Amino acid sequence: MKQELIFEAPRRGLPPRHFADLDDDAQAAAVKELGLPGFRAKQLANQYFGRLIADPQQMTDLPAAVRGQVAEALFPELLSVVRAIQCDAGETRKTLWRAGDGTTFESVLMRYPERSTVCISSQAGCGMACPFCATGQGGLTRNLSTAEILEQVRAASATMRDEFGGQERSDSGKLSRGRLSNVVFMGMGEPLANYNRVLAVVRRIIAPAPHGFGISARSVTVSTVGLAPAIRKLADERLGVTLALSLHAPDDELRDTLVPVNNRWKVGEALDAARYYADVTGRRVSIEYALIRDVNDQPWRADMLGRKLHAALGPLVHVNLIPLNPTPGSKWDASPKPVEREFVQRVRDRGVSCTVRDTRGQEIAAACGQLAAEG
Repeated sequence: MKQELIFEAPRRGLPPRHFADLDDDAQAAAVKELGLPGFRAKQLANQYFGRLIADPQQMTDLPAAVRGQVAEALFPELLSVVRAIQCDAGETRKTLWRAGDGTTFESVLMRYPERSTVCISSQAGCGMACPFCATGQGGLTRNLSTAEILEQVRAASATMRDEFGGQERSDSGKLSRGRLSNVVFMGMGEPLANYNRVLAVVRRIIAPAPHGFGISARSVTVSTVGLAPAIRKLADERLGVTLALSLHAPDDELRDTLVPVNNRWKVGEALDAARYYADVTGRRVSIEYALIRDVNDQPWRADMLGRKLHAALGPLVHVNLIPLNPTPGSKWDASPKPVEREFVQRVRDRGVSCTVRDTRGQEIAAACGQLAAEG
């Protein structure tokens, strides 16, 4: 019964059907239901995934007489922008979206010299209840639909194309800013608690146009707090995406508090599932570890983390330390830099790769859930 509760989302009315919710066969069937020839489905898919257009009135290869009908039946407006803010000279942009039922959630677009990444939400809110996370403290509202998740990717891709044109190159000659290159499921929600829709989204992200956005599977990261059965299930899909396990503590005593799902699947079970994922896919697993002052940053915990990861995953693991982005009124704070440096070194001394994540957007409440909480 406890396992069922972890995956259960509040029951609310689903968003209206959208073209992006449908697989290829369902798209073709939906087009035929409108009395249109089957080839229109491929045209619509190319417009949405290839040209990044979601408004049929702008689809010039669609007869003007049927655009309204297609818009009403297959392209309802799912999301509207509540707030869009930026920092880092425009390199980091956060968007607060509102769905048709008033539900709000966030995505963040981050541009770097040789890549651009969108951090997307898979749920409105989160039911995992991690006490240091703004989203977790707000609770779970509902799962997002496939199309609501894909719309975050499409919007980010369109921003990259429209504002940077695909022409700017870094000093190394690599294309840097004109095309969305990476997608991470690290926004609001636990992706593996919305498994079927997230899986459908991943398939669309990595499929080439007109079937999807054509982003490399190696550039897609799915995060989880450690839903062990779902990790194994994702491994068996053999999609080749990166798995990020949000561990945050190497010992069950502390992790039971920091990541309450640990009361169902302990550290050892989560790491066993991560090893299964690495073995099946051949991909290195990323371990996410939010470093919290005087909570999980002790030297002995760094030693334990390094030992456990080396034993469980060997070379197929990388630790991504995250300086905590404090939320207003929270008792949690980031570890001091000397503590952070010692933690990194101790993990590395146990033979495990470890780096500190580049922090972005603190001044625009870019910690997951902050903007929705303010809004």
